[in-house]
Amino acid sequence: MESEETRFICEWCGKEVDNTSGEPPCAVLKGWVTVSQWHGRGDAEHYTFCSFACLRAWVDSLVPKIPNIFLKSFDEGD
Repeated sequence: MESEETRFICEWCGKEVDNTSGEPPCAVLKGWVTVSQWHGRGDAEHYTFCSFACLRAWVDSLVPKIPNIFLKSFDEGD
């Protein structure tokens, strides 16, 4: 049986890890984080990150930002 090469790529920074040895992902991706986003029954996307910092940056890019003009409207000095 021929082992299949698997490549894992960090969704945020693009760091790559190749698994040519056929080891399970849990051994190759030690310290990495994998997130699943469910879209429906049996329908999920999986995202892999090399660190929590990359995961956080990716999540922050998806969350809508509150405009500064709105935040400044709460300043008491005006």
